[in-house]
Parts: sequence; structure tokens; C-alpha cells
Amino acid sequence: MHQPPGALSRTCVRARAMSRACARTLAIAMVALLTIGASAAAVAKTTGHHKRHGGGAGISSVPWGSVDGHAVKLYTLRNGNGMTVKITNYGGVVQSITVPSRTGATNVALGFSKLSDYVSDFTQGATSTPWPLAGGSGDTYFGAIIGRYANRIANGMFSLNGTTYKLDQNNGTNTLHGGYLGWNTDVWTATPSLGSRGPSLALSATFPAGEGCLPSLSPGCTGFPAPMTATVTYTLTHSNQLQIAYKATNTSTTDATVVNLTNHTYFNLAGQASGDVYRQLLALNSSQYTPVDTNLIPEAPYFVNVGGTPYDFQTMHAIGKYIRDTNLPDGTSGPLRQLQIAHGYDNNWVLNGQGTYRLVGVAQDPRNGVTLRTFTDQPGVQFYTGNFLVGDLIGTTGKTYRQGDGFTLETQHYPDAPHHIGQTGWPSVVLGPGKTFTSRTAYAFSLTKHSLKGTNPFK
Repeated sequence: MHQPPGALSRTCVRARAMSRACARTLAIAMVALLTIGASAAAVAKTTGHHKRHGGGAGISSVPWGSVDGHAVKLYTLRNGNGMTVKITNYGGVVQSITVPSRTGATNVALGFSKLSDYVSDFTQGATSTPWPLAGGSGDTYFGAIIGRYANRIANGMFSLNGTTYKLDQNNGTNTLHGGYLGWNTDVWTATPSLGSRGPSLALSATFPAGEGCLPSLSPGCTGFPAPMTATVTYTLTHSNQLQIAYKATNTSTTDATVVNLTNHTYFNLAGQASGDVYRQLLALNSSQYTPVDTNLIPEAPYFVNVGGTPYDFQTMHAIGKYIRDTNLPDGTSGPLRQLQIAHGYDNNWVLNGQGTYRLVGVAQDPRNGVTLRTFTDQPGVQFYTGNFLVGDLIGTTGKTYRQGDGFTLETQHYPDAPHHIGQTGWPSVVLGPGKTFTSRTAYAFSLTKHSLKGTNPFK
């Protein structure tokens, strides 16, 4: 899941004949803007601050630079109960999540300290400029809103209602996370507020028909059909939940489209840059997972029972317990093992309780007691163990991120579902003209006194 430098103009990047000179000029301009923004942030008073519960709860913001002439801010949500979340309207990125732990306040989300790093990371595929250097970690999508279609679509194309749509192939032959310029590269319109549940940040944007197509890199592409409007609302509750509500409307009167939305936060419950997550515990409310081929596309038999495989997280055990174990069967015929193909875990788990909002995952760092419970109404979750982090990216505290330093729990529909429209076992990702997709996910944090190892938290 990875892509380069310079906060390049989205408009310029989209141009069919973007020159290196244009890229260099915009990068220099961006550095200047970020420098001004950083200086302003250092002296700016927080804005829009609201008080509640003894003055602890509220939302504030500081200038954080500019992308393509659009102002970017970094918002801080506080709930008055020891939890703070920082979110930027560039890509809807969750930049940090600070929660109480036995050792004090701990930031459990991987991220960058400045806007230019996010822009460089997220746009390196579009600019064909590896960042920070060739052979690196690639586009991480740290903390971002992912759309229009999260995860992979095989061969950069799909057919819908008799029409074939060609997309960017930004991940080998696949379309990944919406193409070269997905929703994570947009500057969203932000509306902060304070309600009875706690501070909220609503991010809204409009996306044209044809997105997911960068003609300079994908000649003959069409992009996704139908224009869309979207609002993603983050709410930090008084009970230490980060709730995410998704709403996306197909505004076409004639064309259907496909949609799959998620958030791409990397968690490390011991603290970002504290080392790998392999000793942290995890359970998933799932009895099946989806094996993949060497392109990381689901392959037959598509849905494999996890029992007896390295993919069995039905009870709490260390993430690293089986991550190197190719002696266990994985439900495929090989010759490569699933753990080899993905370099660890990077698969879809089919969640139990389809069609309901329910608890789907529990993770814990048994050393500091931080526990994460994930709730969603989505049919699947992509569990990824940061397999392609190679030590070239510098996090918020000046330390590098290496393989296994974080994990994602990306609640969503199944990868490559546009190639399985109407097939049994594949929930629909089709959104008709005038129709609205809604979904909700929550990441709930707490402190537990004892290790949850060996327990089944879903009984």
C-alpha cells in the first residue's frame, strides 16, 4: 500500500503533459507556503475552541500550510477524558491519536509531523518520483480517508451495466485505493462542531465522474462513472471512541458507480515508533478469510475457514504468533504461501454478523494496558501489518518506521468486489444513480488491568 515529494498541485498533476519544470516550481512554492504556515502556526491562537466537562472537551485548529491554493488546517479534538485526536482536512488524515496508558499519554497512530510529508508520500505515484528515495516504503496512506474504492481492483478495470471502465493501474496491474489521486489527496471542506457526544469534524468534498484516471500515466482510461458528493464525520466521544460516519451520494441521474470507503490509520498500541506490534494481542470476529494471488487479488476458493491456519484470530493471541509460520496450512494449493505473498498479513477477513453494527476486533498491548475495540457495520476488515515499511520514513517523533511497526483494521467491503457483482457471498458495492451510501465505524480505546490473551471477546 504505497507512492513522492513536493506538494504538487492536484490540477498540475492531472495535466496530461505535466513537465518536470512544473513539478519543481510547484514544489519550491509549496515549501515556501509550508514555511509561512509553520511560522503562523507557532504563534497562532487556537480557534473555534469550545469547553465542556470542566473545560477539557473541545476542538481547535491551527494553519498547516496549503495545497493547490487551498488552505489546510490541523484540527485537535479533545474529549476531556484524556484522549486527543489530531486530524487534517488534507485527505481527512488522522495524524495522531493520544490515549491514556499505564505509562501516561501515548500516541498510538503512525504519522508525519508536517503536511509536506503527507503530500509527498500520497502523490509519489502520480508524479513518478519515489519519495523520499527509490526502493522505499511507497505510498503508506497513513491515517487517510480512502475512496472512491478502497483496496484493489484487478487489472485496473471493471464492467458495470454493460460498460467497461478503465482505471489507473497504480499498484502493479491493480487499481489501489482509488487510483493515483484518490480521496486521500483532496483538500476537504471542514466544519468543526461540539455536540452532546463530544467534538466533531465533518469533512465534505465533491468528486467528478472520471476520477481514478490520470491520462498522463494511464492512456485511454475512463475513470469511475458518476459524480459523487461525500461527507466523512469524525466524532471523539466522552467514552474515548473515535467514531467515523461515512456518507457518499451518487449525484448522477443516469449512471451507477461502485464505492468502498475506509480509514487507513496504522495503530501501534505501545506508541508510534516504539517498535514492532508482533507482541500485541488481536482477535477478529471472523471465521473466514480471503486468500490472494501474487498480485494480492482474491483468488478461489475466495473464502477459507481460518481454523488451523495462521489466519485464525478467533481468540486473543499475539499478532506475531504465526506471522512467520509456513508449516500451517493456509487453505490454498500454493506453491507460494499466503504469508510469503503478502510479506505478513494483508488480507480481508469476512466478518461475522453481516448487516449489523457490531464488535469486530479487539487489540491490546498487554504491557501498557491500552485496548482497542473496533465496531463497524461493514462486511469485511483488511488487517495489514505494515509489511512494506522499510525504515525510510520518519514519524512524528523523529524516529523511523520499519516493517511491522503498525497494523491497520480497515473496515470495508471485499477487495476486487467489482469483479464479483451479483455473485453469492459478495456484498454489493454498486451505488445506483441518486442513491446514498452510509456506513459507520468506531475505534474505542480503554485501559485494561489484565492481559486478554486466550480470551474470546465476542462471546
